[in-house]
Amino acid sequence: MQTRRTNKVGLVSGGSGGIGRAICVELARNGSFVCVNYMKNRVGGEQTLAEVEKAGGKGELCPFDVRDRDAAATAIHSIVERHGRLDILVNNAGTIADGLFMTMSPENWHQVIDTSLHGFYNLTRPAIEQMVRQKSGAVVSISSAAALVPNRGQSNYAAAKAGLNAASRSLAAEVARLGVRVNVVAPGLIETEMIQAAPKEHIKNLIPMARIGQAEEVAAVVAFLCSDAASYMTGQIVSVNGGML
Repeated sequence: MQTRRTNKVGLVSGGSGGIGRAICVELARNGSFVCVNYMKNRVGGEQTLAEVEKAGGKGELCPFDVRDRDAAATAIHSIVERHGRLDILVNNAGTIADGLFMTMSPENWHQVIDTSLHGFYNLTRPAIEQMVRQKSGAVVSISSAAALVPNRGQSNYAAAKAGLNAASRSLAAEVARLGVRVNVVAPGLIETEMIQAAPKEHIKNLIPMARIGQAEEVAAVVAFLCSDAASYMTGQIVSVNGGML
């Protein structure tokens, strides 16, 4: 597939594998320069960058911890200094630490909340400042069906993703007239390392499409929301879940 040059610059947090890698590749395929964030998995980040280049795109590695507010702000400012703009931010970084609420440790609670929700604030705040300044931009955050459907053992994850949904919709209303769009993609069960231990055959019976989704199917929706084709979409939570909800 031929890459279309858009001259857009995007940052994808948690881009070293799974859904994040697929998003990086799809954005590159659509013509964007992609900044691939990772925290510890440099090998995964390099593999993603290689896939970006294989798809005909260009990019760079941007290692930092989204939980570190100063590091996140510095990363945004550095991208703008190097490239002159930031058009796309995809908040994909996330983690799980499942357990029943009554026995959940404070560490497991904060680990999940700090990555998904505080990470959203740490990256999106400086990114929004730049996008408002240039009067254009798109923010897409990766939520989860867990924010909408009760699931035992995931109160921390559900809280983080539900907060992400609400924060994104409020932010969308704030910046809609300033040329910036903010949307959310809520995947269901997607074939990634995160669900390797799940009872997949049982799960398939709960999904109307009777199959687990692929990361590329999520990435295609994210890329659409980041594109000019979605210019009249903001404040939306788009489910990609095979009809679960």
